[in-house]
Amino acid sequence: MAPWLALAAGVVVLDQVTKYWIHQTLTHGRVIEVLPLLNLVLVYNPGAAFSFLSDQPGWQKNFFIAVAVIASVWVVYLLSRYSHRWLFSLALALILGGAIGNVIDRMIFGAVIDFIDLHVAGYHWPAFNVADSAITCGAALLIMESFRKHEAGGVSEAPAK
Repeated sequence: MAPWLALAAGVVVLDQVTKYWIHQTLTHGRVIEVLPLLNLVLVYNPGAAFSFLSDQPGWQKNFFIAVAVIASVWVVYLLSRYSHRWLFSLALALILGGAIGNVIDRMIFGAVIDFIDLHVAGYHWPAFNVADSAITCGAALLIMESFRKHEAGGVSEAPAK
């Protein structure tokens, strides 16, 4: 289980270092064009993905912290039971690191720092961060893993042909 927890810790460190840098470098709303389709912008998101519940008066902060803490405990439990399933554990480690990274923001700032702004032809994807990327990649890996066949012992078999 230690390598998976180390990966989760690495995600937290990368997430927090990038957010710290953005927080120290940019002012709220300032845009830095990095590539034709990529900007850096400092955004504080008190809601969840796609700013869900961001317009609420503040109760969502503690709600999202509680959900993330409960989910993190559950993920650590799953890692302790299934650490031999590499794809499942990789997915869980990414999700765990992302969840902790965003909880740290909520506890310090009352909102999550988002800063990656992808856009095409004037249409912008909602700003996101390293933690969000890790959670998304972890969720995608969980979906992929769900299609794999497993032996009774939980070790992945080769895909059916």
